[in-house]
Amino acid sequence: MTRPILLAAPALMLFSCIAGAQTPDSLRLESLQSVAVRGDPRQAQRELLASQSALRLESLRSERLPILSVDAFGQYQSDVAQIPIILPNGQRPPSPPHDTYDARLSAEQRIFDPTLGTRRALERAQLAESQARVNNALYSLRQNVNDAYFAALSAQLRKAEIQTSITDLEAQLDATSARERERAALPSEANALRAEILRRRQLIAELQATRRASLVILSDLTGRHLDTTVALAVPEVPATPAMSFDSLVRRRPEYETFARSRAVVEAQRAARRAQDRPRVSAFARTGYGKPGLNPLANTFDAYWLGGIQLRWSPWTWGSTDRDREALELQGRIISTEEAAFTNALRRQVAHDVADADRLRASLASDDAIIALRENILAETRVRFREHVITSAEYVDKQTDVLAARIAKASHRVELAATVARYLTTIGAEVR
Repeated sequence: MTRPILLAAPALMLFSCIAGAQTPDSLRLESLQSVAVRGDPRQAQRELLASQSALRLESLRSERLPILSVDAFGQYQSDVAQIPIILPNGQRPPSPPHDTYDARLSAEQRIFDPTLGTRRALERAQLAESQARVNNALYSLRQNVNDAYFAALSAQLRKAEIQTSITDLEAQLDATSARERERAALPSEANALRAEILRRRQLIAELQATRRASLVILSDLTGRHLDTTVALAVPEVPATPAMSFDSLVRRRPEYETFARSRAVVEAQRAARRAQDRPRVSAFARTGYGKPGLNPLANTFDAYWLGGIQLRWSPWTWGSTDRDREALELQGRIISTEEAAFTNALRRQVAHDVADADRLRASLASDDAIIALRENILAETRVRFREHVITSAEYVDKQTDVLAARIAKASHRVELAATVARYLTTIGAEVR
């Protein structure tokens, strides 16, 4: 991709040269992009996601505190255990009561739990990934702003060219009307000019509607009221830096998301490994019931007990290995998505570079075409004033000039839009 990047440099340099004069009130594309991103409601998602994560982390931290639980029950059983012997005094050993009651308070304190740290790391990794995805969604707004901006700019420039042509036709109409009053010209001559002026005013109305619609979209994207009289400026952008394609596109926020997704997979691996390690906790219980800890007692009694317990599952029947393999495959999936995304950007950049070269060549010849058309129109204007040709022929030649000027304006906007799209694609700022 070195060649497309190098080929883009002349186009970008030319783009800087063709940028028109900008008034202080002109709206600049880069400022609109920034405002659109800052004003998008999804900006609040970063703080919301952080608050969600903080709550989950607090829940994880609370797992290090003692776990308290209260249980109570009462029951009656139809049969109980009995000792089938008779004591020397003729009495039988006491039997457990048929009705039992128990109310107890239990507490468990984790002493060693290797999963807590890994789960906290996983939560932080998932937060970073979620916030990176928000950045991805917001970045797409830049191209939406580009599309609306250049649609409005194209209508603005074309309208200006048509308005200039109308001024010329109106001047010729005044001269023709004067000759008509002097009976030196037929009414059809002036009527042809009037009809063409009306047609071009219709075109201006269509362009104004297009520009208004584009400005409404820009207003919605940026949250700013954009007046229809505001002047849009052709953006200026610097030449492409001498960097490789891979270095350029790494500024795209999607690559941060891919990196965060891989970090999540690594955190999931660590958490899965921790699940197989032993966990140690202390427990205690106190209560009051019938019987207490003596199963042969037939009275209510208070009791307590405490101890240490170990939990460990050394045999998982292959589930640990399968989980690890699944996470390894997930990492490979992320790598394939990243490669596919890079290839898509490479194709887009190659297309933009080709378009920029084509438009650069077109702009180089537009001035020559306009000059030739204007020379022809100048001769035609002289002949028209001398009554050698009709107004219809003059309109034809003047339309040729208008078409050449509109073509140049369109090429300027198309080149600006192509370069802006190129810079947006590689993650660079449009200036």
